[in-house]
Amino acid sequence: MPKAKRNLPTPSLLVDLDCFERNIERMQSAVAKAGKQLRPHAKAHKCVEIARQQIRAGAVGVCVATISEMEWMTSAGIGVLLTTPVASSVKTERIAGIAKRGAAEIQVVADHTEQVRMYQESAAAAGIVLDMLVDLDVGDHRTGIPCDERAIALARQIDGSPNLRLAGIQAYSVSGSHTEGSAARREHSMRAIAQAIEVQKEMRRAGMGVSKLTGASTGTWDIDITIPEVTEIQAGSYPLMDAAYRRIIGNSFELAMTVLATVISTSHPDRVTVDAGYKSFATDRPFGPEAVDLQGVQWQWGGDEHGILLLDHPSRELRLGDQVEFIAPHCDPTVNLYDRIFAMRGNEVEEIWPLKGAASFS
Repeated sequence: MPKAKRNLPTPSLLVDLDCFERNIERMQSAVAKAGKQLRPHAKAHKCVEIARQQIRAGAVGVCVATISEMEWMTSAGIGVLLTTPVASSVKTERIAGIAKRGAAEIQVVADHTEQVRMYQESAAAAGIVLDMLVDLDVGDHRTGIPCDERAIALARQIDGSPNLRLAGIQAYSVSGSHTEGSAARREHSMRAIAQAIEVQKEMRRAGMGVSKLTGASTGTWDIDITIPEVTEIQAGSYPLMDAAYRRIIGNSFELAMTVLATVISTSHPDRVTVDAGYKSFATDRPFGPEAVDLQGVQWQWGGDEHGILLLDHPSRELRLGDQVEFIAPHCDPTVNLYDRIFAMRGNEVEEIWPLKGAASFS
């Protein structure tokens, strides 16, 4: 295993452990002080070791977006909430099978009566009881049942299903997490969660136990921990961070994740080429990667394997073989492009963490 950063193969995904550990401690401390529970979203990192560190710090489990992430985490004994509804009995049977193995706590969500029916049949066939939350649409119209009588009826259906246990409600605002401007973001998040609170009150008046209200994000965590009814925070990106969230929430958390690249061509005076292109960075944001501690350069698409750095009086000369670190525009889908993280203490590799889908590495 290479020990020094200068000997790492590039492109490589790095995490600065000092920044990473401070990020975990800051979030956990703030959430605990507010009397909430933290269930970080593991889709951001897809890494069992990161989840373990979050749980050691005090998290109650993790959120996952896919069944494969569920299998990855529960096989390590980590409890999960699958935040995405599913729509086939093949999937509900698979989930029931994972739950039956009993390696870790499993919770699921539903936003449609057919989902409840499929989960009930699969749980009954497996001889288990599944914890289920009502997934609410609080304004994004992505998933979730509208916050009206339909949500109440769905909760009643879950509550009346012998192999399902009504565990609470989920209210996640995608748009709230990316609303720019602190005042506008606060207003957006408060308005979104207010809808869920009214539904929760109606469920309680109907005699249903719905103590859990889970949601929130890295973009709204400091807002949502102040809302009394919110019990669980699902923030995911905060341990790693990216350029997108830095633009939204500033320096609340440190930029712990970078992509390490190498200058592989210096044939032109106004640009150099690095070995990190579209296969190294998710490019779903309207801006590209940002070089770390290097001013006067701008990353530009150069193909699948190549990135062009346009030079405008760069703060240091870039020579063939030089390494350059970049902040990713969006951490979640960037992590998805790699099979391992090099966990760095300064310029030395302390550990290598496999990511979901990586069977082994040397």
